[in-house]
Amino acid sequence: MLTRKQSDLLEFIHRRIKADGVPPSFDEMKDALDLRSKSGIHRLITALEERGFIRRLAHRARALEILKLPEAMEARLAAEHAAPEPDPKPADMPADIAALALNLPVMGRIAAGVPISAISEVSHEIAVPGTMLGSGNHYALEVRGDSMIQAGINDGDVVVIRETGTADNGDIVVALIEDQEATLKRFRRNGKRIALEAANPAYETRIYSDEQVRVQGRLVGLIRSY
Repeated sequence: MLTRKQSDLLEFIHRRIKADGVPPSFDEMKDALDLRSKSGIHRLITALEERGFIRRLAHRARALEILKLPEAMEARLAAEHAAPEPDPKPADMPADIAALALNLPVMGRIAAGVPISAISEVSHEIAVPGTMLGSGNHYALEVRGDSMIQAGINDGDVVVIRETGTADNGDIVVALIEDQEATLKRFRRNGKRIALEAANPAYETRIYSDEQVRVQGRLVGLIRSY
């Protein structure tokens, strides 16, 4: 049986992986559980790993994999998603067909470091599992740089992006800065100021005015080649 904090952390990690395709950082876990230090998160992670609920992945910064959920939690989360959602696929399309890989355009490279030139042209296509995609249009970008490694995003990864012009605080987004440079960062809004946060302490958070930043899409998945 899990303690309340262990259960809360497991559910938080599960929800973030489902929403973003990558696990949360230790700082985000600490804030979500209202803990004073990351050492408490380390202890909770170790306890969850020892009980077989999660696994830490080697050679990936703070990358976690959910192995199972407690039955009661799994049932509750399943009930939350039981209500039908709008489906862009024809109603008579078989589930196995919908889950097949789809080709997405790779719109060049995106900086997970300092911003690079704005993305503009399709360089090639990549096959993406249909289950990774929801409604709306999607595209892919090849990551260059290491500023998002603590969010589980490494140099050379391919990120799958859902096109959108809006974002919630905490979302990992493609941000276009002054219509010239694009970067992959975590989005935070405070009034008319926007912070683009790295997930690597070697990089500073960059602050811009509302007019300087346009959201181009939100991270929904990640593809890695070994």
